[in-house]
Amino acid sequence: MKAINYIFSGLTLITMPFTKFPQTEITNGLIQATIYLPDAAKGYYRGTRFDWSGNIVSLEYSGHKYFGQWFSKYSPEIHDVIMGPAEEFAPLDYSEIQPGGSFVKIGVGAVYKQDDKPYTFSRLYQLINPGKWSVKKKSDQVLFIHDLEDKVYSYHYEKTVSLTKDKPELVLNHRLKNMGTRTIETNVYDHNFFVIDRHPIGPGLVVKFPFNLKGEGVGFGELAEIQGNQISFLRTIGNGEEVKCFSLEGFGPDAADYEIRIENRITGAGVKITCNQPFLKLSFWACSTTLCPEPYIKIKVEPGKEISWTIKYEFYTLTK
Repeated sequence: MKAINYIFSGLTLITMPFTKFPQTEITNGLIQATIYLPDAAKGYYRGTRFDWSGNIVSLEYSGHKYFGQWFSKYSPEIHDVIMGPAEEFAPLDYSEIQPGGSFVKIGVGAVYKQDDKPYTFSRLYQLINPGKWSVKKKSDQVLFIHDLEDKVYSYHYEKTVSLTKDKPELVLNHRLKNMGTRTIETNVYDHNFFVIDRHPIGPGLVVKFPFNLKGEGVGFGELAEIQGNQISFLRTIGNGEEVKCFSLEGFGPDAADYEIRIENRITGAGVKITCNQPFLKLSFWACSTTLCPEPYIKIKVEPGKEISWTIKYEFYTLTK
């Protein structure tokens, strides 16, 4: 497949020859999805920000496309050249590690701390122990297994990306077992890079929650607004513009509040996202090519113990 240029909301994207990287396809007859596979030598994503598993290149349901390329430049080590429901774990004990040592990011491995500057997700760190990845594929699911043995933090991490039988539903099942000597205490968020039908981010796209929102940030009042329980757009976001809020408020301590609906009322595509864990924090970011509700959950696992959590994506179409 050759690279193709196309115009997306005024931004020229050079699409990648997607077939050159290790990948697999899954389907349940209703949904078709393509997923990149982790590989330290030739994988599509080799950055040190996001969990390497579950990078969904494309997902289609009922004639609608939900994920895809949203960025204009590519290199495997750029921190955010990733698609779909990308997840990032906060680094473990970064501030306690002296320069010259290493710190752990779940789903990435042990990475080198070269100086005493604060941790920055956009920075590329040297990966010194990528751990061991295993992949088990079926027609409707992929199981990713990441085992890391480190001096203090060791773990067994599983993520299963599956499609529910006879339902338009994508499920991310996670299991993290602490194989080390210190409690793993961190957080993980789902970036949710939605590119619904390659529609420009602007009027007609709505993000809804089951509670009234409060929050301020860049672009609100000019590009987007909060009204009750939803975020909507006042005009199309231009190239170089963004909407962002680091802390949306209004949710309670119950997992029932973890319900996010994203609807493209121009093309008629929708998705509902739920989780069996409550919000720890809720952020939002959008640019001209993608909109991203970013829900965080808390992770705490004692040595020898494990934790599991599930995120579900239910896709639907709107009645016009």
